Amino acid sequence: MGEWVQQLIAESGYLGVAFLMFLETVFPPIPSEIIMSFAGLEAAKGAFSLVGAILAGTTGAMFGNIFWYLLAKQIGIHRFDPIVRRFGRWLTVSLGDIEKAHKWFDQHGAAFVLFGRMLPTLRSLVSVPAGFMEMNFRQFVIYSTIGTAGWTTLLAVAGYKLGQDYAEIEAYIGPVGTAVIVVCVAGYLWRVITWKPHA
Repeated sequence: MGEWVQQLIAESGYLGVAFLMFLETVFPPIPSEIIMSFAGLEAAKGAFSLVGAILAGTTGAMFGNIFWYLLAKQIGIHRFDPIVRRFGRWLTVSLGDIEKAHKWFDQHGAAFVLFGRMLPTLRSLVSVPAGFMEMNFRQFVIYSTIGTAGWTTLLAVAGYKLGQDYAEIEAYIGPVGTAVIVVCVAGYLWRVITWKPHA
């Protein structure tokens, strides 16, 4: 996959970076660590500017973020009410929890989206709860853009500085993503064991 990413960026420039970051957001197994760090490497070679690479990556990712937000908002969280009633324990969610989540999102949704965009692995999924909870679209776009720009800048600058050793970025960030997944799985299992429905 890495060679295909490199070839597309080398041949398509900014458009390739934007397209790949869009795919990465819609289909998370495509790693942004490789896309943006290689874009940074190409910028270091003079193929295009570092700022241009960051803008292209952020733009592509934001199209993907907005796609998931609008899809989740269109579906609506309340369409899952029958499923929540039947499988609430395994989902560790009750109808009361959903109402509480709405209130929580009204107060803390901006921070959730902003910092969630900087978490490896889970960053691509942030749009879904934001859409389900009907977060204000303008607020969603603003904080998503800030968080996404921060992430793409970090990776692109690392690739720019590391040069041919840009692939090491994934070696460092990969374990962080794994740790995030482990924490989430452990948290889920704890919720299943201790779960009590809230009215």
